[in-house]
Amino acid sequence: MTAGADPDDIPDREYLMKKTTVTPADIGKIVRAARKDAGLRQHELAGTAGVGLRFIVDLEAGKPTAQVGKVLQVLAALGCSVEIVPPPEADATAPAAAHDR
Repeated sequence: MTAGADPDDIPDREYLMKKTTVTPADIGKIVRAARKDAGLRQHELAGTAGVGLRFIVDLEAGKPTAQVGKVLQVLAALGCSVEIVPPPEADATAPAAAHDR
C-alpha cells in the first residue's frame, strides 16, 4: 500500500482471491488497490494500459458493461493475472459437439 492510501479503501485481498465468482465491483476494487499499490494516478494507468481515463474511472466504479478486452489490458498493465476454470462437468469436446448441431 502506498503512503496516503486509506486502508479502508483497499479490499480484503485474501477474501477476493478465494472467491470463485467475481463481480464487476470486485474487479474495480482489485484494479483500484493494484493501481494505488503501484503509485499510479488514474490517468497514468490509462496511458500505460492504452485506454481512456473515463474507462479507468468506470472500471474502478464497477461498471458492469466494461469491455472485456480493455479490462484485460488494464489488468495486464498492473501485472494482474486472470484464471478461468471451466466447470468440472464441462467436457473437452462439448464446444465441438454443440457446434456440429
